[in-house]
Amino acid sequence: MVGWGSTHQKLNQTDFMLAGGASGFITRALCQPLDVLKIRFQLQIEPISYQVHKAKYRSIIQASNLIFKEEGVKAFWKGHIPAQWLSISYGMAQFWSYEVLVRKANAYEYSASWTPFVNFTCGSIAGSFATLISFPFDVVRTRFVAQSEHQKVYPNMLFAIKNICENEGPVVLFRGLWPTILQIGPHAGAQFMCYRLFDNLYKRLLKIENSSLSSSLFAGSLAGLCAKTFIYPFDLVKKRLQIQGFQHARAHFGEHFTCHGLIDCLRKVYHLEGPKGFFKGLSPSLIKAVCATALHFSSYEMACNFLIYLKGL
Repeated sequence: MVGWGSTHQKLNQTDFMLAGGASGFITRALCQPLDVLKIRFQLQIEPISYQVHKAKYRSIIQASNLIFKEEGVKAFWKGHIPAQWLSISYGMAQFWSYEVLVRKANAYEYSASWTPFVNFTCGSIAGSFATLISFPFDVVRTRFVAQSEHQKVYPNMLFAIKNICENEGPVVLFRGLWPTILQIGPHAGAQFMCYRLFDNLYKRLLKIENSSLSSSLFAGSLAGLCAKTFIYPFDLVKKRLQIQGFQHARAHFGEHFTCHGLIDCLRKVYHLEGPKGFFKGLSPSLIKAVCATALHFSSYEMACNFLIYLKGL
């Protein structure tokens, strides 16, 4: 279903947006706790290790228990409302633009060997466009997850947006956009390319013609694993940039990290934390990537099928 095909002739551009929004909502609701863990790890300067006693978070299990003990179960869905706005707007923009681009590309006759490149290019453009549209929600979501329950700055999303615009300027809502585009462009391209490759592989192995829930879950999980591993350092840098000027709300989370721009952030992470510093939080991120990407694509497929059913086609 993902990528223009005969079934897509039954759906219009509004349908693609609705299916993409539904996919984003479902995926976010189920995977938010892993995202909270990932962000907490990314923002910690101290190594994620039991050997470093001053580190607040030392492993996935230890961090989960500590967050639950200190902040309660609700903390795992901290920032969930702006995160849902992020996921819904991103899903709508990404799948809509990808389907439109693939449809345009298929108007030209090209060799089958070019199909992975076409999927990668269309996915990269779609991911970059969706990032630009949804990025302010990403900044607000990160601030919510980053703030301590003992020094809460933002009580709700609207207050957070207003406070950021008044005290730091609207441009702060796009802080970290450049490393995010560098990250999301190839990440989204790799996701769509790998998804189509693994989906086709699954169908050939089982000798089936159409994509199914099992093929979507299989292809989506592997696509998420491959894509996330390659672009992870840019995700960490983005999160570090998004909390600049917000250190007063992170007094309970250990040492402060300050930087001035992308290059300075890259240099300081390497200097203070070494090469491993760029991969802090990779474990929960990979778990999330496997689960989220599988859900993202499979729920999109199901939403498209549901819309076709409603249309009686």
